Amino acid sequence: MKDTLKSQYLWAVFFLGLFLMNYPVLSIYNIPQIIFGIPLLYLMVFGFWLLLILITYLVIRKTNHKNNA
Repeated sequence: MKDTLKSQYLWAVFFLGLFLMNYPVLSIYNIPQIIFGIPLLYLMVFGFWLLLILITYLVIRKTNHKNNA
């Protein structure tokens, strides 16, 4: 994968993170509900955070795998 394409994917992940961690999206989950003893809002924040980390990992892994082959 070219570095420019890798950069575009990482920018897309960045903007996805901005969207998911923004107030209007998080306000959807700001309800008094508890799942596994964790408030839903906190669960979603850490869930989105984990999702962004995993997507970033996959993009980096895919680009490094193509460069080493």
